[in-house]
Amino acid sequence: MSARKLGNFVRAAGSYLLLIIISICCLYPALWVVLASFRPGKSLYSKTLIPEVFTLDHYRELFTSKSILFGQWYMNTLKISVLSTIIGTILVLLTSYAVSRFRFRGRKTALSTILVLGMFPGFMSMIAVYILLKEMHLLDTHLALIIVYAAGAPLGGTFIMKGYLDTIPRSLDEAAKIDGASNLMIFSRIILPLSRPMLTYIALTQFVGPWVDFIFAKLVLRTKPNWTVAVGLYDMVSSNQNSNFTVFAAAAVLIALPIGILFMFLQRMLVDGMTAGASKG
Repeated sequence: MSARKLGNFVRAAGSYLLLIIISICCLYPALWVVLASFRPGKSLYSKTLIPEVFTLDHYRELFTSKSILFGQWYMNTLKISVLSTIIGTILVLLTSYAVSRFRFRGRKTALSTILVLGMFPGFMSMIAVYILLKEMHLLDTHLALIIVYAAGAPLGGTFIMKGYLDTIPRSLDEAAKIDGASNLMIFSRIILPLSRPMLTYIALTQFVGPWVDFIFAKLVLRTKPNWTVAVGLYDMVSSNQNSNFTVFAAAAVLIALPIGILFMFLQRMLVDGMTAGASKG
């Protein structure tokens, strides 16, 4: 074996070894949580990774316990995530379409403003948003979370969506205008169908944010029936009296299921949207 082939073999073996180590580090915690949800008892630790006896009692307890309103928290989170995803995706699409296809006064200023605001962490504005919601009497309501999540979507998705729309040839718009199509018809019949991969990416990222958010939900929601799953699960293990980690693991599995299913079924369009949106800015 020549020195070059030996070097290539060593590099390939090192790469595969590194990927295997990274995969183990990523998969082991997830596997531990899944198996812990089927383990009897309430202990965080176990002598073996695979339980000696499997049980579904923890999943039943989530929906039968009077102190754990998991079903209600789950539906609250689903409602907030779905509505904020729909509204936020529409706002991102309209904003991106406007700055991509039209030239108007203040366009560059608007893009610069969106870029600068998107650089700041969202929690920096939490106090100001809290005061506004308090003055509007929206504290402890799901509407407050939906408004904030949806309104913040253009800050994170406008440039990504704009980059994708810029790849759609303007000749399609011009040909449609020659045939008498209005801007609304061009948007609904040409832009929307061609933007399906990027819309999938924007919608998924917008859904995941509210689904797993804890900080802002904890700040706004005060009463237990209005909590989201993130706030409710934190309350389950935040004190010494509520240290039922196996039930917590069961809840974590149920929370991860929707996101995992969405990513598996929409993986192709998700990858197409990420790669196409990065090709032109």
